[in-house]
Amino acid sequence: MTKERPPRPARQPIPAGPAPGEARLREAALAHLARFAATEQGLRRVLERRVDRWARRAEAEGQDISGLAAARALAAQVARQMVALGAVDDAAFAAARARRLARAGRSRRAIAAHLAGKGVAREVASAALPEEELNAALAQCRRRRTGPFAVEPMAREARLKALGALARAGFGRDVAEQALDMPREEAEERLVALRQG
Repeated sequence: MTKERPPRPARQPIPAGPAPGEARLREAALAHLARFAATEQGLRRVLERRVDRWARRAEAEGQDISGLAAARALAAQVARQMVALGAVDDAAFAAARARRLARAGRSRRAIAAHLAGKGVAREVASAALPEEELNAALAQCRRRRTGPFAVEPMAREARLKALGALARAGFGRDVAEQALDMPREEAEERLVALRQG
């Protein structure tokens, strides 16, 4: 016979308190930056979400939320201050993220799309993109165990399938074919060099 557990008490809602001011938003920004790399736009979004959560709680409590627009403007101001202080650097973020994604087998096109989604300006993102894609295509081949990393020689069907996968990942046909045709030893040497930086 099993004992029935008593029901858990309902979670008490977090009181809204006053509208977030510059000091609270700066504290939240520093706490976020201590844990995560961020772009100016990404940090602004985080702070604006914090303001929006306050507004929802305040509205549910019946408080006046007329200061919402001012609080959102403060969030953008704090994000700009973090850039001015050097705590947020879009170019450094883009360079580090592009290197990591290239090592993971992402194409230039996929990296550019990722950086755009993070709020990195097009000029900054294009400066951070890797010069060549062949090493990233080899990393993709290793992950999918195709081309030089296939267990057995690839039949025509398997090769077409691998070409399609590389194309969907954003690699051009010439790069994809070059990656699939590379000898395993050379491919492994290139990947070791890619990992080392």
